[in-house]
Amino acid sequence: MTVKHHSDMAADSIEFECELPDPPEKVWRALTVPDLLAAWMMPNDIKPEIGGRFAFAKADAQIECEILDAEPERLLRYSWRERPAPGNAADPLTSPLDSIVTFTLDRTVSGGTHLRIVHDGFARVATPAFAGAGCRLSLNAHSPRQISAANSPRLFLRAA
Repeated sequence: MTVKHHSDMAADSIEFECELPDPPEKVWRALTVPDLLAAWMMPNDIKPEIGGRFAFAKADAQIECEILDAEPERLLRYSWRERPAPGNAADPLTSPLDSIVTFTLDRTVSGGTHLRIVHDGFARVATPAFAGAGCRLSLNAHSPRQISAANSPRLFLRAA
């Protein structure tokens, strides 16, 4: 796994790159099928169509997203806008993110997937959704109880 942090304030981003043994078709489903995405991320109503809006459900905030680019099995890019829950004032040290998340999938020679995740445009004081995430992704998590949050050391994705 390669993790890159950019320190330029205007271009704050974090990148993850890894090789997965699973083909891009399977990784794409884990990123775009609501139940599969919820298994390793958060409950959502994603529809991978350009211009489509969806949301991630968080206990303390709503994350509003819009699909900016979608090329099946190759590229998924969406806006990520955190909105505090009503009555929950934002702490200035953990300002809501207004950012862009990009997933790039490339087929490897062995038929697996080279996955690149870039989360950019977030404030330096905020923690990106994928911070600390290892790329030891399991696309075969059989039990929903194995699910971890996106910012944990491991992400578990269920196969479609």
